Amino acid sequence: MRKRDQWLAAPLGAGLAAALLSGCGSEDGSGAGTGQSVVMGMSDEVLSTDPASGYDPGSWLLFNNVFQSLMSFPKGSTTPQPDAAKSCKFKDDTSTVYECTLVEGLKFSNGHDLTSEDVAYSFRRTLKINDKNGPASTMLSTIKNIKTPDDATVVFELKRSDATFPQKIASGAGSIVDHTEYPKDKLRTDGKAVGSGVYKLDSFDKKTKAVFKPNGSYKGPATLQNSGMTLKFFDGKQDELKAAVQKGDVDLAYRGLAIKDIADIEAAGAGDKGSLKVIEGTSAEVQHLVFNTKDSVVGKVGVRKAIAYTIDRSTLVRDVYKRTAEPLYSVVPSGITGHRTPFFDVYGDRPQPDKAAAAIKSAGISGKVKLTLWATPVRYGPATVAEFKEIAKQLNASGLFEADVQSVPFDQYEKDIAAGKYGVYVKGWVPDYPDPDNFTAPFFGEDNVLANNYQSKEIAGILPTTAAQGSRAATVADFTKVQNAVAQDVPVLPLWQGKQYAVANERISGLQWTLDASTVFRFWEISKGAKE
Repeated sequence: MRKRDQWLAAPLGAGLAAALLSGCGSEDGSGAGTGQSVVMGMSDEVLSTDPASGYDPGSWLLFNNVFQSLMSFPKGSTTPQPDAAKSCKFKDDTSTVYECTLVEGLKFSNGHDLTSEDVAYSFRRTLKINDKNGPASTMLSTIKNIKTPDDATVVFELKRSDATFPQKIASGAGSIVDHTEYPKDKLRTDGKAVGSGVYKLDSFDKKTKAVFKPNGSYKGPATLQNSGMTLKFFDGKQDELKAAVQKGDVDLAYRGLAIKDIADIEAAGAGDKGSLKVIEGTSAEVQHLVFNTKDSVVGKVGVRKAIAYTIDRSTLVRDVYKRTAEPLYSVVPSGITGHRTPFFDVYGDRPQPDKAAAAIKSAGISGKVKLTLWATPVRYGPATVAEFKEIAKQLNASGLFEADVQSVPFDQYEKDIAAGKYGVYVKGWVPDYPDPDNFTAPFFGEDNVLANNYQSKEIAGILPTTAAQGSRAATVADFTKVQNAVAQDVPVLPLWQGKQYAVANERISGLQWTLDASTVFRFWEISKGAKE
């Protein structure tokens, strides 16, 4: 699952959100950069430097800082604003024709002019290549045709109504590339990137580090607070990442520290001069148990419901995640329009063994239900295997199940899921854009990313209606129906909704402006002060 594939606190209040929006920077941001350069450590990989392929958190982190999109999410907001575009709007009430006018004088980091030809080329190229690890089929499938009546105008004609299109193109999927630098029918594989974003990619080594320098040609709403960023990769090695930030080899660590380490660092550093600080931010990252509905065991809805009656999410997030996540009772998380809690309403927040036993009996099963829970290390968080062992422990303690846990590397994991070899497995999700559509259509719509064989005529009939609704508040009733249907059929079991964390030394500031529900990690908001 997406990108993705990967943590939320309470949503921002209206007053704070307004304050954040007021600090978004000028219409024409600074491309020179100020202050010192920053070194950041991360355990995620950057799987691609080409926007036609990368659809993972690490790659989108790179895209959001190197490439511009027509629209972007300002800090503290889930409503996109113009970026490379001066203005964008739907041309009709059906949300099928979307027109954007570009900012004048845009240039790529190589000095080439950015025109409507580059915008159209970028989208056509992603769709043509249609890479299995890219965003084409999930994010851009509604595009029917793209017209460029002049150098400054781009017109998207859509196959069907899609009111979420502005949010989709504000994501990494909307990255604009130089048409002279990227082949139209194959991926760029040299590890280089040419965009018009806040930074230029100075160097990239997939195993060690990526170096970002300010893009002097940048013209947009962001204002740089540093003179560059070096991103060091730790390949899932939590101990090494922790040691690096403690020793000062990196200024900050983002994604990949062990939950216990975050808690220990926070407790040890409270109020101490020169200590590390833990910055907590909002997120809409979620994690689900996924059930293969054609499996001989969990293909029976009674078994799936019994599991839902048995799992104790509160204990899970307390003991495994040390309360750095929150129990999740719906596929649409808290803070997103239309969020409801149908799994809480139907199955409760504590185990109900009598109801679980009745559900198993309704499935025609006598004796213990034998299950293997399949996981993969690192990809969906470093605590995933420990989490699954806790889930197996809870299931077995009920006396109704005989569950064990198996873990395999991610490449093998994905192949086995596609082949239908697993009955129960884990999937994480970091949203592409903060809208209920992005937590439902990828899972239950056409070409869904779960590969669990679940189909629902009710949900399939609702999703196109919500996509056509320009007012997202007006979709609440329909998305409530979708959430209720999922709770009844249980093709997935929502487990938790996370929070974002970064650990930094006291010289680093600005991280609070880059840890929000948009999932855009903004290098340019981070600054580094001088040593005292």
